Amino acid sequence: MSTRVFVDTNVLVYLFDSRVPARQRRAAELFEQLGTEEYLPVLSTQVLQEAFVALTRKLSVEPKEALGALRQLEESGIAVQTLGVPIVWAAAARVVRDKLSFWDALIVEAALEADCTRLYSEDLQSGRVFGRLTVVNPFA
Repeated sequence: MSTRVFVDTNVLVYLFDSRVPARQRRAAELFEQLGTEEYLPVLSTQVLQEAFVALTRKLSVEPKEALGALRQLEESGIAVQTLGVPIVWAAAARVVRDKLSFWDALIVEAALEADCTRLYSEDLQSGRVFGRLTVVNPFA
């Protein structure tokens, strides 16, 4: 059985960001590691949206190329968690309870809904635990 792990937008975007070669290398190593049968990487529709915007606006990747790269990731077997109304309400409640930004809370809730045990992100405190989900900063 594969361990389900969630990948936040920042980790995904570093795959394409040659301005920070050490982080780009580390992101590539992580995705290679997560490409084994031991793991099932998960993204959410939020991550795909944010990554598309970051690639096209911040990194000046042509929209057609960004679309192709993101679709290729999905086609490679990465699971995508959709965000429905229940996840939005759970995220709003988590903002109140855990003092997170709404967007970070939405990432946490999507990861929990997808039954992930790890959340790879540099935006949240590494080691922080949300139920069965532990935050891991792959760049620390």
